[in-house]
Amino acid sequence: MTRIYAFVNQKGGVGKTTTAINLGAYLAALNQQVLLVDLDAQGNATSCLGVVKQDINAGTYNLLIRPQARLHANTMRSASLQMSLVPSSPALAGVEVELVKEPDRAERLRRALDQANRYDYVLIDCPPSLGLLTLNGLVAAQAVVIPVQCEYLALEGLGQLLETISRVQTTFNVKLHVRGILMTMYDSRVNLSQQVVEEVQGHFPDKVFQAVIPRNVRLAEAPSHGQPIITYAPDCTGAEAYANLANEVLNGDKYPENSPIEEQTRT
Repeated sequence: MTRIYAFVNQKGGVGKTTTAINLGAYLAALNQQVLLVDLDAQGNATSCLGVVKQDINAGTYNLLIRPQARLHANTMRSASLQMSLVPSSPALAGVEVELVKEPDRAERLRRALDQANRYDYVLIDCPPSLGLLTLNGLVAAQAVVIPVQCEYLALEGLGQLLETISRVQTTFNVKLHVRGILMTMYDSRVNLSQQVVEEVQGHFPDKVFQAVIPRNVRLAEAPSHGQPIITYAPDCTGAEAYANLANEVLNGDKYPENSPIEEQTRT
């Protein structure tokens, strides 16, 4: 069964792209077939995997604009990471205007991902907004992962996002649900971080992942080197946190391959 998760938060800078990339890399290290879909016109997920956006002549834009486009023809494969990518490109910025008169504009990505049954996981990195591109991600997904920064006003905007998810459930995708809320940029030296975690857990007691992503220099550096943390700095605390998240996701999804990632990556 292919599991399709959309990574969504209309607030920027919360670790959404970082999470999509690094969770994907660790799931791939656990022998899962992973496809990362960069649905953000900024193309950060694409750049963070070392791809030059200006050199792309296929990808997410083609899948949305051309209903007959084949998923495989718009996918790149990273041999070193053992995961696949549908890259973004600058052309994606104009998609909302180009599709404005199309009656099926919210369902283009879902139809394209009907061809994704070779993958165990499809991870959709949505833009930091609640526009048409994010709507395509929510319509295509089975579940949503919501990264939330451990800072003041962390819950601001979360209610609006959950309301949007509820509307998508009603109108387009009855099976859509929240897979989990991920606390990011946690700083153990600051009392506020723990207070925010406790506040979010209090509001959503069954939806917060146990894994917490720390504020970490290596995590911040990795994108500029075009690498996920598993290859850039696999021994740092940020890497350990994403390894824990990957195991938590696999265990929660009841996959049989749920042995510790450290053991599998050493073999």
